[in-house]
Amino acid sequence: MTWRIKLLQATFIIWTGILSSRLIYWQTVKAEELKHQAQLQYEATITIPAARGEIKSSDGFPLVANEETYLLYASPPDMSLDNQSLSRLAEILPASDSVKLNLQELTASTSYWIPLAKNLPLQTRQAIEQLRMSGLGFEPEPKRVYPEGSSSAYLTGFVGKNSAGTPLGYFGLEGFYNRLLTGIPGRLIQQFDAVNRPIVIGGYIRLPPQPGKTLITSIDRTIQFVAANKLEQALSKYQASAGTVSVMDSQTGHILAMVSLPGYDPQSYFQSDPDIFKNPIISEGYEPGSTFKTIVMASALDADAVTPQTKCTICTGPVILSGLPVRSYNDKYYPESNMTEVILHSDNVGMVFVAQRLGKKRLLDYFRRFGLGQLTGIDLQEEDTPVLRPDDQWREVDWGTAAFGQGIAVTRLQLLTAVNVLATGGLLYPPRIVTHFESDSPLKDLPSPKASRIISSGSAAQITQMMVNGVENGEVRYYKPAGFFIAGKTGTAQVPIAGHYDPDKTIASFLGFAPAENPKFTMLVTLTDPQTSPWGSTTAAPLWFDIARDLFRYYRIAPRD
Repeated sequence: MTWRIKLLQATFIIWTGILSSRLIYWQTVKAEELKHQAQLQYEATITIPAARGEIKSSDGFPLVANEETYLLYASPPDMSLDNQSLSRLAEILPASDSVKLNLQELTASTSYWIPLAKNLPLQTRQAIEQLRMSGLGFEPEPKRVYPEGSSSAYLTGFVGKNSAGTPLGYFGLEGFYNRLLTGIPGRLIQQFDAVNRPIVIGGYIRLPPQPGKTLITSIDRTIQFVAANKLEQALSKYQASAGTVSVMDSQTGHILAMVSLPGYDPQSYFQSDPDIFKNPIISEGYEPGSTFKTIVMASALDADAVTPQTKCTICTGPVILSGLPVRSYNDKYYPESNMTEVILHSDNVGMVFVAQRLGKKRLLDYFRRFGLGQLTGIDLQEEDTPVLRPDDQWREVDWGTAAFGQGIAVTRLQLLTAVNVLATGGLLYPPRIVTHFESDSPLKDLPSPKASRIISSGSAAQITQMMVNGVENGEVRYYKPAGFFIAGKTGTAQVPIAGHYDPDKTIASFLGFAPAENPKFTMLVTLTDPQTSPWGSTTAAPLWFDIARDLFRYYRIAPRD
């Protein structure tokens, strides 16, 4: 018998140990998980959306705002329900199946919180409040509106929904600053018993939402309007399929205006082809053509490879690179021309001479210093960049033709930022759009990226004077505003397709800054495939000067005698 008693005792001890171990496991290791599972059984959580922060222009006008709409909810235990009051409420609310269902649920529900209708305008809220029905309440429900419409769509982006149905910013500022704009949603927690009846003692807990921060941008609404209006007129006048205007504050790098047409309406983005949502100014690479000559010439001046008076010794005719002939755009040549005249005549052969004096290694080094092949860091979501090929893959013909903007791709913003270096005396200011944000506290500055020196101030002054000479004495002199010194350069870029260039399509452009002696703005305009003329000098340049006239008046810059 003794051994049986000992066996029984051992069995009890073992099972006691097992049970104790399991209890310790459930009460310590799995405690939080079990608590969460229990809460799911007796608690119901409803998310209360937070008001999304607005996006404003530099003068405080909303580029993106929230329309005043509301979510109507009911607390049946606090209501005195009768058919007459419900009928009056039903007459005011929008007629829909979901609203009818919610109203029917009121009479049988013991829940503390039932949503009745969404996106109600202020007038509807006021009409419901006049009924003086107890147990009804309102939560602000953000509805995004875009007062500037398609003219600012590529700046703002839009708010859609992710796979979980949660609002999410896409593209532009809405996408880049989504976390800052979103805020923190509120929650309403209701407790229930085992048969799904509200626990009166438990009640419900309401955690109010915290609104998102409002962004203040550098966008000047007047300049944005002028740019959009003039570009729309130019597309019609020159029969171009698309166009862009980008305006930068020369002394800070802040973006004053950014327009690309045709665009889309961010209010009804779902009706547009998703392929057009990306901003071509920051995400589309193109060959810049002759506007790029300013960057290469500035690099050669900075490296002391040439001076403005250096004579071109190969400008008597076409030059052979890697067995291939390189000609000027009009097959005209200017023997013994100096570097100032090379810019004036937009001489491709002269720019090959500059590249050869500079050398491949230094040329590619300056490309990187000017930010080519790198993101500019603009605070817009979809920025992209063409990449520079590895140094050992540049043939002589590649870096020779790159000197006049062919065989190398940049984004429009990269080119604008690079040429702005010439306007600032050699400093590169990374482009930026948002300058401050608002919240419950006063305005807070967002730190701006630091400027970096790319070329000397003397080299910047030299290339500026060469660009002014090109405007004063070149083909575009007939279009420029009288009495202003403008540093600019035309460009007519071919469009590469399937390993060769499209024989018919071009991208016409004009790039420059003004007033040249103390630049206030730097601007790039491009027109895609203009039908009246393929040349930047007769399409993009007149558009640039047309916008500049309005900017001179806006800034109250008087013409010189």
